[in-house]
Amino acid sequence: MAKKNKKNEAEAVATEPAKEETEANEEEEEEVEEEMELLQVDVGDIIKVKQILDETVAGTLVSSEDLSAHGDKVQIEEEHRHDNIKLFLMALACTFAATAQFGLTSDFPNNRLWLGVCCASYFCLSGILQLITTFIDRDCIMMTKPLKDPEAIKLVKNGGNQEMDKYGIRVRTQFPRFSEFYTVILQFQGKEKSECVKETWSVGQFFDVDGFFDEEGLMIEIEKLYQRFEAGKFDSEGESEGGVSKSKPKNKKN
Repeated sequence: MAKKNKKNEAEAVATEPAKEETEANEEEEEEVEEEMELLQVDVGDIIKVKQILDETVAGTLVSSEDLSAHGDKVQIEEEHRHDNIKLFLMALACTFAATAQFGLTSDFPNNRLWLGVCCASYFCLSGILQLITTFIDRDCIMMTKPLKDPEAIKLVKNGGNQEMDKYGIRVRTQFPRFSEFYTVILQFQGKEKSECVKETWSVGQFFDVDGFFDEEGLMIEIEKLYQRFEAGKFDSEGESEGGVSKSKPKNKKN
């Protein structure tokens, strides 16, 4: 009897860590589900809906573990140089504005020349930023760097895309007013008449009637779209950099 009791006690001790681990995993899954359920928006707010979709697209391309068909051997890095230039222009414009507002008004009109210079500089820099947004950025939400890792370059070239070591990716999104369709376009950054991949979805595919967002569903679709680009399975050629794609939307069968 003593031996049986000891054996039962040993089995009980051995099963306790397994139960604790199972309970911990279940708690983590419940926490993840709760976090996903918290993401809710007013689907009538088009600007907010597009912001969430764009953030998910950008986040998937730079942080998803399942993005590439080659696993974590291929890493996509975001190009920040363009954004940094815009931030510098914004900061410079704000500096001129603050100087005119708080530093030169006390001695007016003696320093009206410098006040005019500051005001003119502010409006010029603001105009330059508006031109960049209108004619260069257009519908672009993110740009990435070309691949640099030799192993990643070799894998991608063997997979079908021969130019990801020369050009980064320009990520474009389109969500017209009064439309339910959201479009994502991936093309080479800096290449004229760039090849591209393009996909369009109904917003209702990722939001339910209560506004809850299916983030994982959109991430899976973006991973599929990127893998088409990585494999060189392009839809058509677009216009020049930042131009409007000439490819026609696909006719989907239900």
